[in-house]
Amino acid sequence: MNQRRYHQDPSRRAAAPVGMGEALGQSEAFLMFQERLSRVAPINRPVLLIGERGTGKELAASRLHYLSDRWQGPLVALNCAALSATLIESELFGYEKGAFTGAQQRRTGRFEAADGGTLFLDEIGNIPMEVQEKILRVVEYNAFERVGSPETVAVDVRIIAATNADLIALTRRGRFKKDLLDRLSFEVLFLPPLRERKEDIPLLAGHFAARMAVELGREDLPRFSDAATDALLGYSWPGNVRELKNTVERAVYRADAPAITHIDFNPFDSPYATQALPDRQASPAPSEPVSTDDLLGKPLNEAVRGLKRRMLEAALKEARYNQKVAAQRLGLTYHQFRGLFRQFKDALP
Repeated sequence: MNQRRYHQDPSRRAAAPVGMGEALGQSEAFLMFQERLSRVAPINRPVLLIGERGTGKELAASRLHYLSDRWQGPLVALNCAALSATLIESELFGYEKGAFTGAQQRRTGRFEAADGGTLFLDEIGNIPMEVQEKILRVVEYNAFERVGSPETVAVDVRIIAATNADLIALTRRGRFKKDLLDRLSFEVLFLPPLRERKEDIPLLAGHFAARMAVELGREDLPRFSDAATDALLGYSWPGNVRELKNTVERAVYRADAPAITHIDFNPFDSPYATQALPDRQASPAPSEPVSTDDLLGKPLNEAVRGLKRRMLEAALKEARYNQKVAAQRLGLTYHQFRGLFRQFKDALP
């Protein structure tokens, strides 16, 4: 096995191998994607992964590598969005001593580090045109020159590229080489966003919650209330699985008990922000009537408490558990709402 895949140079952390992760799901969209991935993995051709942020493009690249005949070779990654245009060329192809100011010794690039294995180019749409030309040559001839050297270096590398950009549009605007796009797109795999994988949300949430509980040293596994599960299923998840993981882990660590009853989708929602009063001129969205028949005849304090709890529960449900919106529906400031919520949170479903 090529030992370079285990080398961890602190100055080159972005060159570290991509680790093998977990792919969890049972939805039709997830299973269809995994089937297509498994089918192309053994084929020694480039693959282009297209997906929104947080959909797991790096994990998909790992699976493509480890399901291929190159699994014993190195898997090396480069995040093209994390480097300036002037650095990408030297990072990919390496450089000779004296090639530029500060080049005090020869340095190999990612293509050489990935020789015999796979090179994962994340956010490939950010690569400048002049570097795209050199990548095209590697794809076509399996050879390149280090920066500052006339010597040709031969490599055997499979390229997996990923992006959330519209590469077709970039080619029309002259920002991405059509020839390179043609070479990289032997197969194009579209990663399904989490909103198209609703069936997978409880499974993933339970997995992330259990792992967080273990990390916190808690003995009891977390469980989600019906209201919390409805909130998870009703959210659009613009950050996809990565956002789900953060949201679930935050809910677990904040909870004082194994039962998870509240989901905070926006940690940047400041409790100190100025709260706008509800627009009393605007027509509110229709609300479900809150039944009070069974409260009649009860002591006043008990009836008032029961009415508050029911109105709180109804407002949260109508607002899809967005507390700021629920506060507006109830005609309360955010601080008033938080006080009410703390009073009844243990009694909510």
